[in-house]
Amino acid sequence: MRKASLGTIFLTVFIDLLGFGMVIPFLPGVARHLGASDLVATLTGSVYSLMQFLLVPVWGRLSDRVGRRPILLISIAATAAGMVLLGFADTLALLFAARIFTGAATANIAVAQAYIADVTPPEGRARGMGLIGLAFGLGFIFGPFFGGELARLPLHGRPGALPAFAAAGLSLINLVMATITLPESLPPERRGKTTNHRASPFDLGAFRRALGTPDLGRALTINFLVVFWFAGMEQTFRLFTDDAFHMTDAGTGGLFGFVGIVAAVVQGGLIGRLTRRFGEVRLLTAGLLIQMVGFAVLGISPRVPGVSYILLVLACMLIAAGSGLTSPSVSSYVSRRAGSDIQGLTLGTLQSLSALARVLGPALGGLLYQLVAAPAPYFAGAVGLALGAVLAFGLTPLGRAPKLATATEAPPVP
Repeated sequence: MRKASLGTIFLTVFIDLLGFGMVIPFLPGVARHLGASDLVATLTGSVYSLMQFLLVPVWGRLSDRVGRRPILLISIAATAAGMVLLGFADTLALLFAARIFTGAATANIAVAQAYIADVTPPEGRARGMGLIGLAFGLGFIFGPFFGGELARLPLHGRPGALPAFAAAGLSLINLVMATITLPESLPPERRGKTTNHRASPFDLGAFRRALGTPDLGRALTINFLVVFWFAGMEQTFRLFTDDAFHMTDAGTGGLFGFVGIVAAVVQGGLIGRLTRRFGEVRLLTAGLLIQMVGFAVLGISPRVPGVSYILLVLACMLIAAGSGLTSPSVSSYVSRRAGSDIQGLTLGTLQSLSALARVLGPALGGLLYQLVAAPAPYFAGAVGLALGAVLAFGLTPLGRAPKLATATEAPPVP
């Protein structure tokens, strides 16, 4: 195992998520500026996630045939090109084209995971996969903060141009490093031999089999609800901070960074000890209830004069803490509840449902925001998370949890 190879994989995923996070604070506002309705503005997140949903298995399957290195290099170069296109986007059509192209380019997570599986022994696999979770978390923490700060300096009247060009520059640096330090991990004799996964975004057979296992269908539904409402909140949040608080892109980016830090502290520093003490079901239920309260507080925050901003920050903290408990708990529960013969299949179904939720959540969030009221997505999210908590109450508790290795899950992202 070459450390340079794993470092480059870590950097690839980190820059993908950094670039994704950098556009969150300003992208819906830019779409609005270009004439988009609130619904259309949130769809900039949906189309990005849709391309990932469709192409993650395609990139993975292609890498089985031609090798990991060329697919990773192509995806990194395409990411840089997509960010350049985003920086130059001065029409709504170009903005959506950039998001579609970048979503397709950054759908390389399966290839990164396959690379790590190629170069790590079984006993080191969890640690290697943990690098991907760490890259996700760090990208989500630093991306929105840097994107918001860079958006303070508009180029040619476009507030999002500088962070987009900065993300493109980081991808070009990553491309040079990968070209130099990333060897091929899949020997020629193994290419085209893998037959255990299909180039389709969703396996209905796997879904039906997972549902046939006690408690798994309930846990998968809970995970879908969590990601669905979080994605709807995430893509409407910039519109909300502008309309209700007249906040800048930088201020919104700072709040997203705060969410990432709180979730990382809970998920990275506390979740292992808490799981061993209370078990996944209790933590999952508690996380859902905390997020439910956070969504409700977010919805009422602008209606309480004098403490509205304090309530906004409190809501962000509750949502982040609840997310830090919920995401790893549901993944751990699904992994332990599934038998060894269907564990990979079930975890793949979990990821596919999460990707689908990130496509649909922003669309409903934007629709509620536009047609009902600005706080409507958050009140609806509170109801949806309450339903998730009710479902969690019915889960069968597992035995004493083993000591957790490095976390491989990150706060939910688009």
